Amino acid sequence: MTRSLFIVDVQNDFTEGGALGVAGGDDVARRITSYLADHRGDYAVIVASRDWHDADSDNGGHFAAGEPDFVHTWPVHCVAGTPGAEYDDHFDTSAVTHHLKKGQGEPAYSLFEGATEDGRTALQLLEEHGVLDIDVVGIATDYCVRASALDAIAAGRHVRVLTDLVAGVAPDSSQAALVEIAHAGGSLATSVD
Repeated sequence: MTRSLFIVDVQNDFTEGGALGVAGGDDVARRITSYLADHRGDYAVIVASRDWHDADSDNGGHFAAGEPDFVHTWPVHCVAGTPGAEYDDHFDTSAVTHHLKKGQGEPAYSLFEGATEDGRTALQLLEEHGVLDIDVVGIATDYCVRASALDAIAAGRHVRVLTDLVAGVAPDSSQAALVEIAHAGGSLATSVD
């Protein structure tokens, strides 16, 4: 088995009521949990990422000093050790084999920019386990899911985004992200395909 599941940033600050909450975030967390209950055996590696920003800095300009532009600068979110940085309550992480933290002191969107507690990167995990195929789910379709999927394609993996297990900031930019992923060589499917 050479397939991995990448679960991107299913965190309180990215679901309803969070600092950057997206509509449908809690529902995606529930659906990912349900999917894992039925499919955890399909994957050699199940990786979950979290934004994990420093509390005492602007994280390389990621946190806006004034009004955020919501492109390069953002409101304070996912500060290490705060409830907002924790996984969404509806996301059962018991099937996750590896947890990555990203954005520690700098902007980070892709799961590939993170590392485990022992310092291993996503690419190292893929190589250790001989993973060639990756399914990508999580939040937000138009930002971190997009970046993670494109980096996985660039790393030479076959990538499939499960479109019923993602939630985005806005419909138009989310659709554009999915088109971009498909154009780059990824495939789009649902969790029941």
